[in-house]
Order: sequence, then structure tokens, then C-alpha cells
Amino acid sequence: MASSLGFLIDDHFFRHDPGRQHPESPRRLEAVRRALEEYGVHRHWERIQARAAQVGELERIHDKRLIERVERCSRMAPAHLDPDTACSSESYRAALMAAGGTIACVEAVCAGRLRRAFAFVRPPGHHAEADRAMGFCLFNNVAVAAAHARLVHRLDRIAVVDIDIHHGNGTQRAFYDSPHVLFISTHQFPFYPGTGASHEVGVRDGLGYTLNFPLPAGTTDEGFVPVYRKTIAGILGQYRPELILVSAGFDTHRDDPLGGFELSTPAIASSAASVIRAADRLCGGKIVFVLEGGYDMNALQECTKAVLRAMESSSPAELKLPNNPEFDLIERQAKRSFGHFWKIGGELP
Repeated sequence: MASSLGFLIDDHFFRHDPGRQHPESPRRLEAVRRALEEYGVHRHWERIQARAAQVGELERIHDKRLIERVERCSRMAPAHLDPDTACSSESYRAALMAAGGTIACVEAVCAGRLRRAFAFVRPPGHHAEADRAMGFCLFNNVAVAAAHARLVHRLDRIAVVDIDIHHGNGTQRAFYDSPHVLFISTHQFPFYPGTGASHEVGVRDGLGYTLNFPLPAGTTDEGFVPVYRKTIAGILGQYRPELILVSAGFDTHRDDPLGGFELSTPAIASSAASVIRAADRLCGGKIVFVLEGGYDMNALQECTKAVLRAMESSSPAELKLPNNPEFDLIERQAKRSFGHFWKIGGELP
């Protein structure tokens, strides 16, 4: 399995500096780099080289005015795109490399050179909308990569699974009217950015292809793990994607300063394992993880290594936690919200 694994990290990502006190700092990627070194990923995995995304590739998702605004913000740095989202002089270049690096990972997987890949990129991307940078995000790395897979590799069914504690509003908006990208998100609700209610299920041809699991603050392993092992795996089995992309936010960890979940490292690894196992059964293992949030340095390192272990396994382990009232409530809400689109209940066949 090791020879079919790839990872991407690049010096450009360290040069995006939104400010000394900003939680989305270069220290996050330093923590990831230490985790990669401790894990020994360089000995077993292929390193994928990042490249800058072309403007035309970004324009599949973003308005040209936003692209120009991010470039201008970097030239004027230090400057802000919104109260939470800042630019340094290297931010535009870093954002191009993050989006292009994610495309490079998708290229390696779609071409069959690799089976699984992890893009350790920053700035993160899942909040960035067509016309708006927000929530620490400049360009939407996952959405740009999904659009690339759709248009260049002619994939008809791509699943994007968002495990970050915040709702991926930008990714949802990008594909809200499309059946070709199934967007699934688990997230704390109500919480930033305020989107991701269970009734948000898509429009027109995309009706039923946006599935939100809004979870309360304090969600535990017992509530979270079965959502992935049972409900989400079952929906993926019905959709049968040709590629799975994962917005991998590690701010769901109980030690994260920005989140409100009570999840352990094994629970986060188990959710990743559930999606990996679905990819193995449904699309020849084709899966790309893309780093989003995660703001406690120790938790970020722990979760990185735990997900690498899951990706390296030929049969990644899932926690076998019994159903409890917390999960039962989540499943009942899912049945009410989109049970008429998908069969809810039961594991991946």
C-alpha cells in the first residue's frame, strides 16, 4: 500500500502569514511537518510537487474580481480581505500553490499513479466562495480540485466529505445546483459561518446532493463516529462516487481552541477510516485528503499521524461504538431532512 500513497507540502505555504496573533498561522504547518517527520512519511510515501494554479483553473469556481482582489491585497500587505482573513506579501502566491497543489494530488490519483494522497496546504479553502474570501480562506482548494476532476477527467460523480468543525459554505455554494458533486458536511451548529442547516439540500438538478449534518456543541465520539461508519458510508454506497475528496479539518478535536466538540484522536481517525473504506469499495480507493482547520498544535500533530496510519492501512480500523441517544437523534434528523433522497440507516453494503 505504501507505494500507492502520496503527500504534498511546500515551503510556499509557510510564507502566508496573516499576523502574529492569528490562529491560522505558519505554526500550524510547522506542527504538521514535525508530525510527518516523526511518522517517517518521507521513507514510504511519494512526495507530490506543488504547482501554482492557473487563473483559468481558479475561474472554474471563483470570479475573476476575487482573484484580482486577493492579488491586490497581497501587494498592499499587510491587509485584510475581511475581519478574519488577512494577507501578507506572499499570500497570493501561497494560495495559488495551495489550489494548484490540491489539483496535483487529484491528478496523481485520477491518473492512477497513486491511490490515496494528502495535500497539507495552507491557506485553507472551504469557506471561500465564488466572489468572497472569508474564514481564513482565500481560494477554495477542494472545490477547484473537484471542478478540475469533473472537467478534465470527465468524472460524473465526485463526493466531497467535509469533516471540519465549521461548515464548508464555499464548497456547498460551488456545487449547490449540481448532481455531479455530492457534498456531505458534519459541523458544529449553530456556529461560524452560520450556514449548514439540515434543510439546505441543494436546488434544481442538485436537489438532494447537498447533505448537512449540523451537530451541537459538545458532540462526543459516541455521537460522531456512527454518523460516518453507518449513515455517511451508506449514502456514499448509494451514490457510488468515482473520486472522494475530504476537507480534513482537525478542529473537531476536544483540545481545539476554536471548536466545541469533544472528539478524541481515535474518533477523528475513525471518521477518516470510514471514508477511506468507502473509497476502497466504491472507486478503486481514489481519495484525496486536503487540510483545512486545526488550531491546537499537539492535536494537529496527533490527528495528522493518526490519519496517515489509516491511509497506510489496507483495512483501516473503525471504532465500533454502540448506538446511543446522541446518534439516534442525529439519524432521525437526517431521515427527516433527506430520507426521501437517500436510504438512511445501515452500513455500506
